[in-house]
Amino acid sequence: MEATPLPTTWNIDQVLHDLDQHGFAIIDQAYPNEYSAALVEECSSNLTRFREAAIQNGVVSKIRSDHILWIQDDLPLAQQHVQTLYTFAQELNRAFFLGIREVEAHFACYNAGEFYALHRDNPQQKNDRMISAVYYLHPHWQEDWGGELRLQDKQDQWHILQPQPNRIALFQSDLLHEVLPAKQQRLSITAWLRSGNSIW
Repeated sequence: MEATPLPTTWNIDQVLHDLDQHGFAIIDQAYPNEYSAALVEECSSNLTRFREAAIQNGVVSKIRSDHILWIQDDLPLAQQHVQTLYTFAQELNRAFFLGIREVEAHFACYNAGEFYALHRDNPQQKNDRMISAVYYLHPHWQEDWGGELRLQDKQDQWHILQPQPNRIALFQSDLLHEVLPAKQQRLSITAWLRSGNSIW
């Protein structure tokens, strides 16, 4: 995958510090407004292609109710985000020797009342997901609309992260987390930075 430069708004040193100390980090105003708006449009214009999310082997589980669309070459703006994450993965590899080699991602849509119950993206190290990245796409969000990411950090402390527009939440994929029920349509890109031989 071709690497692209990281946005100047990304404070890499702070992000790496937060990941190391707490297991999660936040990037606000991640992209220029023009790109963010265009990405929202790309997501919204493809909502009819979204399908009910599955957990394993295509089996739909009751612990989640969101709808997703895997990002392929026919979604060029979303692919730019994936390529940016690939560049970021090289920073992670240099800092933590993670050996990340690929990024997988999908659009996610949580309609009113939809949620994702407590889980880990890499339970018991059963897959290669090392870092999870959630980029919030919706153009507006209010605190009373729900849809927060509730996350347990490396010290077992709980945090509630608001799904603010143009924000990226990064966290170790083995951390316990959930998406609280949304009261409005909540759009995002969920991505996983994958490695086969991490020594995190």
